[in-house]
Amino acid sequence: MTEGIITVAYIAASILFILALGGLSHPESSRRGNIYGMTGMVIAILATVLGAQVTGYTTLLVCMAIGGAIGALLAKRVAMTQMPELVAMLHSFVGLAAVLVGYASYLDPEADFQGVERTIHDIEIYLGVLIGAITFTGSVVAFGKLRGIITSKPLLLPGRHWLNLGLLLLSVWLGTEFVGEAGEHGVDMGMAALLVITLIALAFGVHMVMAIGGADMPVVVSMLNSYSGWAAAATGFMLSNDLLIVTGALVGSSGAILSYIMCRAMNRKFLAVIAGGFGSSGGTVKAVVGGEQGEVVATTAEETAELLKSARQVVIVPGYGMAVAQAQHIVNEITRRLRDQGVNVRFGIHPVAGRMPGHMNVLLAEAKVPYDIVLEMDELNDDFPDTDVVLVIGANDIVNPDALENPDSPIAGMPVLEVWGAKTVIVMKRSMATGYAGVENPLFFKDNTRMLFGDAKSSVEAILSNL
Repeated sequence: MTEGIITVAYIAASILFILALGGLSHPESSRRGNIYGMTGMVIAILATVLGAQVTGYTTLLVCMAIGGAIGALLAKRVAMTQMPELVAMLHSFVGLAAVLVGYASYLDPEADFQGVERTIHDIEIYLGVLIGAITFTGSVVAFGKLRGIITSKPLLLPGRHWLNLGLLLLSVWLGTEFVGEAGEHGVDMGMAALLVITLIALAFGVHMVMAIGGADMPVVVSMLNSYSGWAAAATGFMLSNDLLIVTGALVGSSGAILSYIMCRAMNRKFLAVIAGGFGSSGGTVKAVVGGEQGEVVATTAEETAELLKSARQVVIVPGYGMAVAQAQHIVNEITRRLRDQGVNVRFGIHPVAGRMPGHMNVLLAEAKVPYDIVLEMDELNDDFPDTDVVLVIGANDIVNPDALENPDSPIAGMPVLEVWGAKTVIVMKRSMATGYAGVENPLFFKDNTRMLFGDAKSSVEAILSNL
């Protein structure tokens, strides 16, 4: 394949990637966006494989076959509830690849750079290894937290901010040493500096994500997505691959924008997320008069069905509990039944519901819930006083009134769905346990709240049978 054809293919792939991002910005166009992205990736892989830089196809094809088989197997087996940890693990692969490419580029015997070109090449290696190592260990820790292997509570070491600052300054100093040593004293001295940089970056990635609380995990996922993009861009510079640079920059910038949007939705600053916070103290339930929280009033599926049938305005707030129980299809059937009876049913989605951005939107789209009744938090909060019944399915932190009423709560200031303003709130949970952020929820004790205990899927099946 000639260089001209490869260039045209790279441009076409870049355009398709941009169209893919545009399509993924809305549920109705997301399927089309995925098709654009997959088509662009096929073009990019073929153009790269058939390029002049590739001379031995046997090893390449074997590796592609192994990786493709593993990917296809995982794609078929992974459940929607496991998507957040899968995304985190894929980010770690990108980071590890950047580190390995950095070392390979540094040790490449055919790389004969001199003067300024050598300096630029070493800076590219340094940035690729640094960002890649942070992304790798940070993503592995995020996978552990999402999987439940590692506690969701933040690890807040004494003087952690000074530790982070010290690691950053040490990394910058070692970077200057690496660039200088590699050019003046040869591979051995440069390799020693590069190894130390790698170890520091690996430790920094672990410490950074360990310090982040459970409620901030959606921001962490988008943040690591951004890091993986910049790691890929650095890899593109090392390999002199223009398409990889463009693709990495697209992923890095879109991930950074998404992180900003998520932080704004949570009334959080990005640096505050990195420093940890939500869920750090476990939270407190604001005491009512007399020093008691109040009593929990349990209800049944039969009573819930009667409330829904007699209601005119119903809002359903899905959470991670619905995802775990895979109850979205039954919830859609309940929605269809109620709408056939003239009930106005809408869904309220918090930007950080679930474990990654858009988690609930994807689940509802999978169940074929109409897009026009799936509304964002800001579109619904003013309507709760006129709502007859709110059905909270497995959500916790995103409907916690302490965020607005208790300034001492770890989630104070976080915008939430103000469901307690409705006439009746039905909260479906397995138990009275706290949410992922580890913060108690006083919503459960309010006079207009009823608790429907049990598995979400069993509960919604019972409600459906009574409808």
